[in-house]
Amino acid sequence: MNQSTKSKIKFFSGEEIPVELHKVRIVQKLHLKPIDQRLEAIKKGGYNTFLLSTKDVFLDMLTDSGTNAMSDNQLASMHQADDAYAGSQSFYRMEAAVNEVFGKELVLPVHQGRAAENVIARSFIKPGDIIPMNYHFTTTKAHFDMNGGTIFEIFTDEALVVRSNKPFKGNLDIQKLKDLIAKYGKERIPFIRLEASTNLIGGQPFSIENMRQVRKVADEHGLMIVLDASLIGENAWFVKQREAEFANCSIQEILLTMCGLCDIVYFSSRKVSSSRGGGICTNNQDLFLKMREFIPLFEGFLTYGGMSVREIEAMAVGLRETTDETVICQSPGFIDYTVKQLDKLGIPVIMPGGALGAHIDAMQFLPHIPQKEYPAGALAAALYIVSGCRGMERGTISSVRDENGDDILSDMELLRLAFPRRVFTLSQTKFVIDRLHWLYKNRDLVGGLKFVEEPKVLRFFMGKLDAVSDWPEKLVAKYKADFGDSL
Repeated sequence: MNQSTKSKIKFFSGEEIPVELHKVRIVQKLHLKPIDQRLEAIKKGGYNTFLLSTKDVFLDMLTDSGTNAMSDNQLASMHQADDAYAGSQSFYRMEAAVNEVFGKELVLPVHQGRAAENVIARSFIKPGDIIPMNYHFTTTKAHFDMNGGTIFEIFTDEALVVRSNKPFKGNLDIQKLKDLIAKYGKERIPFIRLEASTNLIGGQPFSIENMRQVRKVADEHGLMIVLDASLIGENAWFVKQREAEFANCSIQEILLTMCGLCDIVYFSSRKVSSSRGGGICTNNQDLFLKMREFIPLFEGFLTYGGMSVREIEAMAVGLRETTDETVICQSPGFIDYTVKQLDKLGIPVIMPGGALGAHIDAMQFLPHIPQKEYPAGALAAALYIVSGCRGMERGTISSVRDENGDDILSDMELLRLAFPRRVFTLSQTKFVIDRLHWLYKNRDLVGGLKFVEEPKVLRFFMGKLDAVSDWPEKLVAKYKADFGDSL
């Protein structure tokens, strides 16, 4: 496995430490409030970290979506924005960047990734269709369900193994794909969806060899491949590090290879280029025209798509920066460092490290909490209480209920600690590791959660929960006993 010399530096002591390949020029003040105030804040937010106010958060590790640090070149580019409603030159600069980075000439702008999912679902999915994918994302599943489709996750057997040395746990299982087509018929499959760096199972990448195998099956049956490229930069980075054929290729060459195997590529610029917005791109005129009619209806005119032209300018620069190894290696480098440190402490964490964030296995961390009491949500709340760090639940709270009103239990119960590009320092990272270590030593104090206010769709965004006992107060008492007046 090829090891990068750019994402981390070997110190004289022998320790490998990620080094920031950038300098800080603009800063934003943070606040670390006392633990009693943090307890009150999480109670007010219904034990849902989405409902916390940022004034109560120390390190915001909820997501990398729209929170990546922007470069000086991106900020500068926003001053040349063309404010025209139609025919804006900002759009054409973004269109050129998409062609350069993804190799697709026909571009539809949208205000973010889930808007792209809405357009794609309305364009191609009809009731009774099935959509195979390596793993689902929450908004993807919701859009596909609402248009009458049913998703089938056909991930490989090693995908859900927590501690592993498998480099591409995001691969799609080829035999399962063939079996699915044989069972349901190609007529019911509008496309095969691949997600670059599978979000819900630890940000795990797929290989280009696997993509080629999927392409071969798709061609045999006349099927499209749709790529969610929101974390494609990091996926390309892992391909370069872990797939021998591409060890000496540039990131741009790898990106063009990946996108060249797909019929439609869509992305959230909030992830892929450190700005806001998104897009859908293809080289197929018929597919382009089929999707185009939904852009003015749901997004905006074809040259702004619901985005500010300033965001479009920043997107164009950010897309090109995605081909820069010093940009895309920083987040995976910090994630790799974090998961290795946590593993040394015996804390169950998804390995190898992937994209987006470090993912803690809540079912092993809190084995005494049944899944119906939402261990990943409880762990997210507990970590916030003891650290002020806001992570995200990626487990059964992020799932849905069946027709009988019972929870559909998630395959994994994960606490995700996102590492937006070039945002956190090493000392902040070590603080999170330290508080997780303390929490793991006192994990028996943490209890479960129950819903008290539950929306029917995407409940993890807006739902409110409560503790099933007084465990939060006991956790605070123990923390004060160990740390005194320390925050």
